[in-house]
Amino acid sequence: MAKPKAHINQILCLACGGCISVCPQDAITMNGRKAFLEKTKCISCGICINTCPVGAIDLEGKK
Repeated sequence: MAKPKAHINQILCLACGGCISVCPQDAITMNGRKAFLEKTKCISCGICINTCPVGAIDLEGKK
């Protein structure tokens, strides 16, 4: 069974860039004024989730 990938809530994202700077796979980039996750690069490590100051990132299927 595949691990759930990170998901970025575009409404909550402040585009602070914290998640981009900590992602070991460079899976997160800026797309306009929001962070964008390239799911094929995500290894489900969760570092970005713990870094987001507003809780805009979680694992798919987890609430």
